[in-house]
Amino acid sequence: MATIFSRIVAGEIPCHKVAENEHCLAFLDINPVARGHVLCIPKQEVDYIFDLDDRLLCELQLFAKRVALGLKKVCPCIKVGQAVVGIDVPHVHIHLIPLNNPGDLNFAHHVEMTPDELKALAAEIAAAID
Repeated sequence: MATIFSRIVAGEIPCHKVAENEHCLAFLDINPVARGHVLCIPKQEVDYIFDLDDRLLCELQLFAKRVALGLKKVCPCIKVGQAVVGIDVPHVHIHLIPLNNPGDLNFAHHVEMTPDELKALAAEIAAAID
């Protein structure tokens, strides 16, 4: 059975896309821990990040870097943090989260954003990615 992320890649479930290339997709987390929380995924469904082949692992990291640089332009922060947990959805995903202090990387905390706010933020981030 396809994961929720594979269904997003297939267009079966909508997302607030910020970037895409042939092998990777980035979109806003719908339950963000901070404004601007982005998920970067490979389009290929693989459960564990270290099971990705080397080429795709490198491509995903470079893709996430490009997204993070655009994200930082839109969401003022000291740094964009990166986390790979891989427990909640069995499809590799990198969390990119704007950070202003260490406590901002707290998956027990969430911020409320309306669908319209997410849509506008996704467009702004997409426009800032080089």
